[in-house]
Amino acid sequence: MTPQSSFLRTWLIWTAGFLAFPIAGLAGTAVVGRVNDPLAALLGGTATGVVLGAAQTLVSRRRLDPRRWIPATGIGMGVGLLVGAVAVDYGTSLGELALMGFLTGIVLGLAQALALPRQTRLRWLWAAALPVLWSLGWTVTTLGGISVDNQFTIFGAYGALTFSALSGLLLHHLLPYEAVVPPASTPTPAKSTT
Repeated sequence: MTPQSSFLRTWLIWTAGFLAFPIAGLAGTAVVGRVNDPLAALLGGTATGVVLGAAQTLVSRRRLDPRRWIPATGIGMGVGLLVGAVAVDYGTSLGELALMGFLTGIVLGLAQALALPRQTRLRWLWAAALPVLWSLGWTVTTLGGISVDNQFTIFGAYGALTFSALSGLLLHHLLPYEAVVPPASTPTPAKSTT
């Protein structure tokens, strides 16, 4: 497998992980309903983050350790959504959701950057990019006509696809996937039957 095809396959698998965002959102909604008070933001964000973190470890091709990534994503989402939602007073206009996403992304980005494997190059780039990417996710979702006035815990499929595609490029830069190639086996001499 060439490095280009390995990159493309890894990026496509990570990008396909956008399907986990609506599932994570359903988990958050099942726990708290609308994000319209601090407790709902904290608990709904945490539930959403745990499901999202689990899905991201599955599509990471073993680059992310679930023991670190899932709790970091759950805590980062819970605290981040609490900060973001309270800051915009649970508003759902385009500007409010973009700001809420930015603030959520600050906390989530820091938590996930700390959960990246130790050998990750320039992990601070993940922390710096997440506020922008999370804000972009809410912006694309809102512009896509999704009923964001329902006060969801996470942006919809349009924003998730955008986030996943862009974050997949960044993750590959920070933590390239290296296929494990088994060592070539050496043939064993045939045994004589005489």
